[in-house]
Amino acid sequence: MARVRKWSAAKGGAIAVSEERGVRRLHIGGDAIQSAMRLSAPDTLELEYTRAMMAFLLFCPKPQDVLMVGLGAGSIPRYMRARMADARVTVVEINPGVVTAARRYFGLPPEDERLRIVLGDGAQYVPRHAVSADVLLLDGFEDGAHASELCTQAFYDAAHDALREGGVLSANFMADDPKRGTWCRRIEKSFGGRVLLLSAEDDVNVIVLAFRGGPARLAWDELKTRSRALKRLYGLPFDYFLSSLKAGNAHTATYLRIAPEPE
Repeated sequence: MARVRKWSAAKGGAIAVSEERGVRRLHIGGDAIQSAMRLSAPDTLELEYTRAMMAFLLFCPKPQDVLMVGLGAGSIPRYMRARMADARVTVVEINPGVVTAARRYFGLPPEDERLRIVLGDGAQYVPRHAVSADVLLLDGFEDGAHASELCTQAFYDAAHDALREGGVLSANFMADDPKRGTWCRRIEKSFGGRVLLLSAEDDVNVIVLAFRGGPARLAWDELKTRSRALKRLYGLPFDYFLSSLKAGNAHTATYLRIAPEPE
């Protein structure tokens, strides 16, 4: 039987932590699973969408500074701390109760020179930090609903500007969200059409990858070489990521198209 702990957060409504079959889960404002951790392997990525968000490594394999909006249970920062020794991670989280839950129940590492937790609104923080990150991870949800202030044209413009040249935005969306098309069009506008879609393995989530500059296209042979090396290094399904990128984006037999073809 699942064991559930519940308490009211200072902001954002009820937070629940449940545990079943060796997996601990975080719920915010409802039953939707925001994050999960396998107790026997706490530094792995349990949920398919968190693994898919790491597909940015195909395009930015050695980020120095990673900015993340939305902490959840801290699975991605914890994974990066264990696997990516050279990356500095800053996470912006609006709900203090989420930070408390991540520390108390999910082993969020203490802050140091490699991990910084900012209690604040990502919609305000990102526009104030131009050209500050190599990767921006966007995962702002509550009970399955995307935070609307993180979906405006102004915010996506700021997300583009927060990245350094060659930087990558990796944004998580629900596959069945009726507004996803609108938000993707806004991202395309902010990033000059340099956008790729990647479906998570469970088809519940879709990851949008958007690029500030970088190559207009990449050869499949090069991506396959990167994929094999990254899979050995990180234990993630990069072969699946490649097949999903091929299925969901413009390409030829030779290359994956990133930027739109000139008219």
